[in-house]
Amino acid sequence: MLALANKVAIVTGASSGIGRATAKLFAEEGAKIVIATRRSAELNALASEIEADGGEAVALAGDVNDEAYAKAMVELALDRFGGLDVAFNNVGAVGVMGPIPDMARQSWQQTLDTNLTSAFLGAKYQIPAMLTRGGGSLIFTSSFVGITTGMPGMAAYAAAKAGLVGLTQVLAAEYGGQGLRVNALLPGGTDTDAATFKTPEERAFVESLHALKRIAQPQEIARSALYLASDASSFTTGTALFADGGVSINRT
Repeated sequence: MLALANKVAIVTGASSGIGRATAKLFAEEGAKIVIATRRSAELNALASEIEADGGEAVALAGDVNDEAYAKAMVELALDRFGGLDVAFNNVGAVGVMGPIPDMARQSWQQTLDTNLTSAFLGAKYQIPAMLTRGGGSLIFTSSFVGITTGMPGMAAYAAAKAGLVGLTQVLAAEYGGQGLRVNALLPGGTDTDAATFKTPEERAFVESLHALKRIAQPQEIARSALYLASDASSFTTGTALFADGGVSINRT
């Protein structure tokens, strides 16, 4: 049986990388998908690809920091597919890096908005829709940065990603009794467009930070998202699930 048969899911950041791989996997496992991000051409191409493979997907382009867009994603899921069971709030960006004394407030705020406020806005509308179905699975993409590792120059990103874990825990406690599970997924280095390495030596260094001595393919992180979305994790809530290749524990 398909892991997400008869489920409806929202996946943000779906135009590339982890989000794209997850949207495809969710669809392959039976979910009807609302895919979201800024880039409409890439979203439409993905929706066509999913449908060509026998799945169901609808694209909605927009800015996840826009509250009206967060609401529209949920309304589209309800109108097109009749409900919402899973939301994978995956949009994120490292943002401007550098020492705090040199950072403009606007840069700080933009990084928090992209990584943390967008998750708040998504949850604000996703939670009521899932509760009308008797619960569901709400997932946020956090990071080992700010949880197990402090990386110089990444204060804003670390603060936002750590904030997502706090948000996860509170929402899990608030809504667990109503059948809603809430978890954070913490990837390690992943081979995405955002992880462009300037030199082979730079890539080799990043790989060496991981216990597995490599970085992940997006499909590997997608499988962890599928676990959290599906009934395989039916007794898992409030967790920070590391899918980080051991970067958090590696000291070699």
